[in-house]
Amino acid sequence: MRYTGPPPRVVKNPTAPGANNPVVLTAYTFMPRKRPAGARLPLVVLVHGGIHGNFDTSYIHTLRELLGQGYAVVAPEYRGSTGYGRDFWRLIDYGGLEVEDVFAGRQWMLENHDNVDPARVGIMGWSHGGLITLMNLFAHPTEYQVGYAGVPVCDLVARMGYKSQGYRDQFSAPYHIGKTAEEDVNEYKRRSPAWNADKLQTPLLIHTTTNDEDVNVLEVENLIKGLKAAGRKFEHKIYKDAPGGHEFNRIDTKLARESRTEVYQFLAKHLSPLGPVK
Repeated sequence: MRYTGPPPRVVKNPTAPGANNPVVLTAYTFMPRKRPAGARLPLVVLVHGGIHGNFDTSYIHTLRELLGQGYAVVAPEYRGSTGYGRDFWRLIDYGGLEVEDVFAGRQWMLENHDNVDPARVGIMGWSHGGLITLMNLFAHPTEYQVGYAGVPVCDLVARMGYKSQGYRDQFSAPYHIGKTAEEDVNEYKRRSPAWNADKLQTPLLIHTTTNDEDVNVLEVENLIKGLKAAGRKFEHKIYKDAPGGHEFNRIDTKLARESRTEVYQFLAKHLSPLGPVK
């Protein structure tokens, strides 16, 4: 389905016709095939990762597992996602308006599906999708009943310190943030869950692993420290050198399945699906 999010943050020609129009977005929507007539379904907003990623076949097993439990699912292709042309790719707003793109997908599902229960909505994602999950919970604490963040990007200030120059250039590009962390550290903090931890009000589960080769565990540790310092209630687990590293609980190992079972059990406590995992 197609819907709209906020206008672009960076507009090359602000006086051009339609320059400040809302951005047209795409999302995939899914309903469980087996559901009792008249039953209202809990909703999971499933957020893809990658700086310029998209919702691809790597999510199929997670999607199958969610649908099998009786969840409706929406998977937004927020601004900057791959597959929609150069102009859309350059709309990327990491930790910024992409958060509202995902929230608008939630809103669309509730407005257009009477059988989705607005009082049972969760959000989940890994990596960049984990950051968007966290920032959604912080920005819209009463609109979600639960969240799960797997190996989430948490601290862009720290991240810019250990990533390559090529990686940093993607953030400081004129069509993106437009400045380096050195030039505007507060802007990078504004987009980072670790620096906004005091805003958490929603039940949250966080997973990471010490051998994550993409999101260094120190980022997630910074978030955990911030949540504890703010007195927020949440659950977390740091795995020790889990096979698969950054992908550890998205693959098909026994450990990955056990970890996802823990995730689903946590979601079910707050969303009450028709067929929860045991």
